[in-house]
Amino acid sequence: MLSFLDRNILVTGGGSGIGKATALLLGVQKASVVIVDQNRETAHRTVDELKKLGCRASAVVADISNPDAVEQMYADTMENYETLDGIVHCAGIGVERTILETTREEWDRIIAVNLSGTFFCAQGAAKIMAKQRYGRIVLMGSAAGERGGTGRTAYGASKGGVSAITRVMAVELAELGITVNALAPGAIETDLVSRMHDAETREAYCSRIPTNRYGSPKEVAAIAVFLVSEEAGYINGVIMPIDGGFMAGGVIKRRANPK
Repeated sequence: MLSFLDRNILVTGGGSGIGKATALLLGVQKASVVIVDQNRETAHRTVDELKKLGCRASAVVADISNPDAVEQMYADTMENYETLDGIVHCAGIGVERTILETTREEWDRIIAVNLSGTFFCAQGAAKIMAKQRYGRIVLMGSAAGERGGTGRTAYGASKGGVSAITRVMAVELAELGITVNALAPGAIETDLVSRMHDAETREAYCSRIPTNRYGSPKEVAAIAVFLVSEEAGYINGVIMPIDGGFMAGGVIKRRANPK
């Protein structure tokens, strides 16, 4: 069992989806957890659930696309916690538009939240961790950032940028005792995906996923929690697919009665 006793972990997007699942799993492991979310109600709801698990928890409401807000987020966190041992950055947004349909406003917003927001959060964490000579940074990429697909112009570009940031930070920060990795989920049953994936999209995905199903937030959270643990110290610069084999897939022939 992983040990997070006396470890302080910040989770962005912790009010729902993968972020909430990660925060609750960290709570089970007895970490102290800071929940960051733009939605005050959902952030505090997660904090209440964490406290019921018997762990220390608090909420910070912030728009991660605003660098001043991110700076204040870290200032507020460090006023109440002695260290920042890890961050799992799950906050993000999505839109499904082809390149011919994508508007300037949609492009700007996706890049601002998913790419610039990731940079602001990762850089802010790294500045604190560099002084400690220890830290774990886990970012949220996507299979869309590694593989082309219809309707992923802005979203895929933002997540491809997250992969690049991850690799560069991993190289630059290793000597400071900081590891940087990213998750690359495929089709996961979150509220965001339920809004983006219609029945046709779901059928197309499952036809290319060897496990023939969508994943759950808990399955992504399990990997996030391991990567943010002390035990994951020799894993660095990895873009980890969590996709049921989607990235590995080719032509899938389903058998009626697999043996």
